[in-house]
Amino acid sequence: MKKSISRRDFLKLGGLALGSLAFTKSFPRSEEQDQGLLARVAINQIDVRSAPNDEAAIVGNRLRDQLLHIYAQLNPPDAPKYYNTLWYRIWGGYVHSAHLQIVGVKHNQPAYSISEGGQLIETTVPYTTAYQYNNWDGWIPWRGSRLYYNTTHWATAIDEGPDGDAWYQITSELSKTEVYYAPAKHFRLIPPEEIAPLSSHIPAENKRIEVSIGDQTMRAFEYDEEIFSTKISSGIPGRNLPGQLPTATPIGRFNIYSKMPNKHMGSITGNPDSDDSDQFSLPGVPWTSFFASPGGYAFHGTYWHNNFGLQMSHGCVNMRNEDAKWLFRWNTPLFETDIETPADWERTGLGTRVDIY
Repeated sequence: MKKSISRRDFLKLGGLALGSLAFTKSFPRSEEQDQGLLARVAINQIDVRSAPNDEAAIVGNRLRDQLLHIYAQLNPPDAPKYYNTLWYRIWGGYVHSAHLQIVGVKHNQPAYSISEGGQLIETTVPYTTAYQYNNWDGWIPWRGSRLYYNTTHWATAIDEGPDGDAWYQITSELSKTEVYYAPAKHFRLIPPEEIAPLSSHIPAENKRIEVSIGDQTMRAFEYDEEIFSTKISSGIPGRNLPGQLPTATPIGRFNIYSKMPNKHMGSITGNPDSDDSDQFSLPGVPWTSFFASPGGYAFHGTYWHNNFGLQMSHGCVNMRNEDAKWLFRWNTPLFETDIETPADWERTGLGTRVDIY
């Protein structure tokens, strides 16, 4: 069964107007062309320095969600070796890469219909603002507000948004009753074949994952052959928050037990400054594979930092989105792509062995 709109309404809504919107950020058409790297500031503020070095003079700053054109990438020889040495040259100086998300801008044709069970979508602009609607207030910003580049979400219907264009109804995986809306042109539909299981012919007991906290690496094995490895960011030790689990990634032997292609993590406050007090709201965290319970520790994609190889998280294993996606497809329980109801948004079971040391 499909949730659809009429052809006439689809043609009316599907115009993909690229002018500025009254309710949400619209990015310039020219950004769809190759302009070099584009980065989004992922924390409240970063410093711009006169040279690619922590000791250089601060000549400015850039604020959360500002977009920066990157003219060059540098690994200066005098950068300390105990941390990420990648710097970017931007207009006016140099910025360190740790808290910048490399983004793109692509507008998409809305889908004509959405499957009853929901359709997985991915944000293709640096950010888009989500809204909710009620009869008292009309259109108001959703509590999670902005949805960021490469985050994943469940579209469950198509409707007319506050600007008259096609907007996707997005259903929260947390409650499956909370819905909000965002411009359809800011998302691409993820086809089932893109997340089809990998190495499904390998018996589950002959797959394993190893994480080295000391080396900040994740390695995947089939039998005893290493087939994949990547840098990760594990939990920062010693940050035991009141009433919460330790922020260090747990050591030991575990198994993947739950997988979801998107997950809203953190305290659901919608406050963009909440991470300053160790509170955070992260909608659409992609490609999550939970391995330690109780506690909800997981492998997952990361859109709020670019500092892999160093401990950065509240206990989860942060990965580049593309690496987390590979791991999600490969490990067990396998995530089948026949989505018939929202109950299919999660796969559970005794899955791939995980050794963390």
